[in-house]
Amino acid sequence: MSNETQNAPAAAATTAGNPRRKKALTALAGTVAVVGLAWGAYEWLVASHYESTDNAYVQGNVIQITPQIGGTVMAIYADDTDFVKAGQPLVKLDPADATVALEQAEANLAQTVRQVRTLYVNNGSLAAQIKLRESDVAKAQSEIARANDDLNRRQSLVGNGAVSREELNHATTQLANARSALEASQAGVVAAREQLASNQAMTDGTSVEQHPSVQAAAAKVREAWLASQRAALPAPVDGYVAKRTVQLGQRVAAGAPLMSLIPLNQVWVDANFKEVQLRKIRLGQPVKLTADVYGKKVEFRGTVAGLGAGTGAAFALLPAQNATGNWIKVVQRVPVRVSLDPKQVAASPLRVGLSMDVEVDVSNQDGKTLADAPRTTLVGQTPVYSAVDSGADAEVRRVVAANSGRGHTVLGAAPAASRPVAKAAATSAH
Repeated sequence: MSNETQNAPAAAATTAGNPRRKKALTALAGTVAVVGLAWGAYEWLVASHYESTDNAYVQGNVIQITPQIGGTVMAIYADDTDFVKAGQPLVKLDPADATVALEQAEANLAQTVRQVRTLYVNNGSLAAQIKLRESDVAKAQSEIARANDDLNRRQSLVGNGAVSREELNHATTQLANARSALEASQAGVVAAREQLASNQAMTDGTSVEQHPSVQAAAAKVREAWLASQRAALPAPVDGYVAKRTVQLGQRVAAGAPLMSLIPLNQVWVDANFKEVQLRKIRLGQPVKLTADVYGKKVEFRGTVAGLGAGTGAAFALLPAQNATGNWIKVVQRVPVRVSLDPKQVAASPLRVGLSMDVEVDVSNQDGKTLADAPRTTLVGQTPVYSAVDSGADAEVRRVVAANSGRGHTVLGAAPAASRPVAKAAATSAH
């Protein structure tokens, strides 16, 4: 009786507590259902319209400054973190050897021009020689006619005894000599004409300035001029110097990296999205970006400019050997290039390699996943080196004009007195 009496209140308490427990469980289930519905609605209405990743980094053009000729470093004009303008000199090499080679090439061009001028002058002298030989032929023909008449007259008088045999022999000899002189004169005309034709073969259809020999010597001058100007290494674009490794007195070879130049106004972002995130990403979709260096205070606006043609693993130095038996599936990532607003980049500068958080609005699916037309604009261009080429042409024209024997310049060249101006212009480009 005592046990039954003790269990009765406990059973009654359990029976009395069930409604509260049931109500709590119902409330909990309702809360979970509401949260699930809210999460599903958020995923459907908001989250499904965006793809985001924090595996994104700022990229840019890293321009290697390398010499086009070998030499010894004489001066360094820029150091790490310096800002330089396009055309500003960065490094100068010893130009002594290049200067000597240029002087030799100019002397050779001058000599070649004078030799070619001689060919043109010889055309006139050889033509005069032909006329002289032709006059000798005419004179020899008249001598033959006179000797022949003299011989015929004496032959008619031989029977009368008025002319001796000796006189007749003398007239015959004169006729033979006149005929020999005619043959010699005719041979001289042929030889003179052949000499004129041979000389004209080297001058026909061209001028002194355009003669092949002059052009070959001019090419050597251009080569030596470019080598002398390349002793100074100019900045191809505006940018900031990074990774300077060159030192004074260092002997550098052509193509050796001396420093890097980074134009920070031409940066973009490579966002590495997972494979499953690429389904809705299209060209031209808007992008929101934040950089760790600025935090949430600065929000960059960008546009999807292109999708990579392969995953990062495909272009790795040691690509994964997935065909082997020891294979583990790893989710791959594909770089997506995001172009930035130049005004925002100018207001809030970025550096190459900075981390970025990227969020792409994929609600608009009208764009394409891959570009289907060639680029219509240049990726990059610099006018720095074209000034050096024009300086080489000006130097060639100056040397040719100075040795062409004319009072005016040729080929539209500037006067010889303007040579320092041409050199100064070419030097300022460096």
